[in-house]
Amino acid sequence: MNTMKKQLLFPALLAGLSLHAVAQQKAPAQAPPAKPVSQSAVSMSPDTTIVSTHEVTIKGQRIPYKSTAGTQPVWDESGKVLAGIFYTYYERTDVKDKAGRPLVISFNGGPGTPSVWMQIAYTGPRLLNIDDEGYPVQPYGIHENSQSILDVADILYIDPANTGFSRLASKDVPREKFFGVNADIRYLAEWINTFVSRHNRWASPKYLIGESYGTTRASGLALELQNSQWMYLNGVILVSPTELGINRNGPVDAALRLPYYAATAWYHKALAADLQQKDLTAFLPEVEDFTIKELLPAISQGGFLDDQQRRNIAAKMARYSGLSEQVILQYNLDVPTNYFWKELLRDKGFTVGRLDSRYRGMDRELAGDSPDYNAELTSWLHAFTPAINIYLREELGVKTDLKYMMFGPVHPWDRGNDNTGENLRQAMAQNPYLHVMIQSGYYDGACDYFNAKYSMWQLDPGGRLKDRLSWKGYRSGHMMYLRKDDLATGNDDIRNFIRASLPKAGQPAKY
Repeated sequence: MNTMKKQLLFPALLAGLSLHAVAQQKAPAQAPPAKPVSQSAVSMSPDTTIVSTHEVTIKGQRIPYKSTAGTQPVWDESGKVLAGIFYTYYERTDVKDKAGRPLVISFNGGPGTPSVWMQIAYTGPRLLNIDDEGYPVQPYGIHENSQSILDVADILYIDPANTGFSRLASKDVPREKFFGVNADIRYLAEWINTFVSRHNRWASPKYLIGESYGTTRASGLALELQNSQWMYLNGVILVSPTELGINRNGPVDAALRLPYYAATAWYHKALAADLQQKDLTAFLPEVEDFTIKELLPAISQGGFLDDQQRRNIAAKMARYSGLSEQVILQYNLDVPTNYFWKELLRDKGFTVGRLDSRYRGMDRELAGDSPDYNAELTSWLHAFTPAINIYLREELGVKTDLKYMMFGPVHPWDRGNDNTGENLRQAMAQNPYLHVMIQSGYYDGACDYFNAKYSMWQLDPGGRLKDRLSWKGYRSGHMMYLRKDDLATGNDDIRNFIRASLPKAGQPAKY
């Protein structure tokens, strides 16, 4: 382990990290086992830091860095603490010019999950133990991430309220201030302003990276930071993006799924031999072209589509999806994802995963319309939960009895008035420096790659921003970085994106 001497800041507050809600007294020799302390009674100081120093080798270069793990408060208008938000902040220590050093601010999604996923599996300096395709291995733990982006940027990982070690200050805190599309964006923008001020990062080029629901968060924050905090970004990276409030109901929603079905069927060798012989990226453009030019107009005609044309469309869909023509006709050309995950490998006794359809599951019964469980998520929790607890508690020195919440109590979540795609477009229009990159896994069935392309197209319907919009595809699922090859490629794509979006010294932000 590469932890060096630890240095404690705010020592009076640090005690809050190890406080139990109930003081523990020495038990008599014959005392019965103590009852576990209720999580609702355990607290952590809302304003704490623990600093440690480390090194990591990235691309063959030894990089010294400082890690700050801690909490920073959220206050209300009167200055009352509403929550303590946990974060981990990595700074390269051999860089003198902080003004020119990019800062990447990272979120995951859910809503209701902490930053653990990208922190210890994608961009951070430490990497959880998994095999080359992302499956759990024992012994659990972590090791150096030789692909981390810490060589080119400092990184801040934020756990939103009620995720990871972040908590509301009390049960009386109004939940509507935190748990909704726009509430989440507002309080995090204020929090980021405070963090940037405390750590003297106002001069730094700034980037947001969000995964899954974190892309909704990052897209909304791009405009909120500009309009309410007067903080302007150089880039936003959307990893496995959501729909971003962009309407795609009806025929569009039904048609856009097919390229994902085709990618998954190709992976599981469920297609005709002539299609299987093609490389994935050579095969998918054919499916995408059919989807836009034939399938979407056909579904739009509904019950008035000519019977022969309907059968022709169903036959092509069957050829590309690995499903039977009969099933497709029974669903009126609109096969739901749940049924696809259950049906594709039914004859082989398996289901396929939702977030990563490379993963296979086994249900109690072969019959049914949807899988019993998400095969990939169970696998991921198997690997991630021990690793993040080992890392934070043993390597970074976070001492607390709080449970690290992989999925926290944030529901009900107010999804109303989600205009985050339009927010992002406005932010780009107002800020000529701002670039956007989308990263998608071909086998992601929750935030599928072709829907991500559609979102990019609809972000800029006039085509005037497309020189600052880009999309990258990877041969894995929702967390494409779990596959070793994509971990390297994805981080390289982020490196290149950061370098390309840094303006030359003195270059004005103007059209």
